[in-house]
Amino acid sequence: MSINTVLCFWGGLGGTEVVLILLVVIIFFGAKRIPELARGLGKGIREFKDATKEIKNDVESSVKDEPQK
Repeated sequence: MSINTVLCFWGGLGGTEVVLILLVVIIFFGAKRIPELARGLGKGIREFKDATKEIKNDVESSVKDEPQK
């Protein structure tokens, strides 16, 4: 993932806002739990992508299996 993609995802956030958000996350969760949270977030995103891919494949296969009118 390129840095431009990440910055576009964050929208209009500037450097100060990003630093402030990171400080709040570190204060609330602590530095030791951040990797665990990131791992959980990654698993959740992966499961979401897999589910959407499965639904897309099901829809495409059902369209292919329908008889032509």
